[in-house]
Amino acid sequence: MLSKTQAKYIQSLLHKKFREQYGQYIIEGPKLLSEAILHKLTEIHRIYALPEWIEAHPILQQNNTIEIVAVDKDEMKKITALSTPGAVLAIMQMPAETETNVFPGITLLLDAIQDPGNLGTIIRTADWFGVRNIICGEGSADCYNPKVIQSTMGSIFRMNIIYKDLSIFLDNHPQIPVLVSALDGTALDEAKQEKQAFLVIGNESKGIRKEIIDRAAAKLRIQGGVEVESLNAAVATGILLYWITVDN
Repeated sequence: MLSKTQAKYIQSLLHKKFREQYGQYIIEGPKLLSEAILHKLTEIHRIYALPEWIEAHPILQQNNTIEIVAVDKDEMKKITALSTPGAVLAIMQMPAETETNVFPGITLLLDAIQDPGNLGTIIRTADWFGVRNIICGEGSADCYNPKVIQSTMGSIFRMNIIYKDLSIFLDNHPQIPVLVSALDGTALDEAKQEKQAFLVIGNESKGIRKEIIDRAAAKLRIQGGVEVESLNAAVATGILLYWITVDN
């Protein structure tokens, strides 16, 4: 049964301030729970689920480290962030950010990606192409925002996501080439691919800051745009990652 205190706490985690204060966030739905069980079992703090979902997952009841609370549909409506409540919701512990000195392959640098849906789709796209490190610059959306979590479809559990001032980060890794997307750049079919690089994706409306562009080893241009000013940030990410990884 769901207590008022529990409901209030879960609702507080819809806000970044309290997620950061408590070091926890929520995930919802069977798909995300399955991914969390597979990849982040030790980070599951508590599960709230309909009785039928609990009955279908008896192995979780044998795990003494995870508290499982049975709730009915009306109680689930009180705590869900979704328009249509799912069968299960879980509170997750935030992992510690781990900045490594080794960045093999391609690392994404996000220069103030503000839209949660875009960020979630970028994380999912990066996962598809085998990118494991994402550096989010100042002004970027919170990756533990419920909208971001839902958009990742579980990919967030396979990613190392770090929030860092991009200028400082690049200062610490001067040996790795920086690639940016720019309208005055080299067309992708003529540009040189890099096996190791930082690929920068810019803000939805302002693009990439000049101070970051000035550090670029190469500017890349996605052909097209006859009548359209620019591509959606997540779409551009997919095109660039396909180009840079297809033959690498």
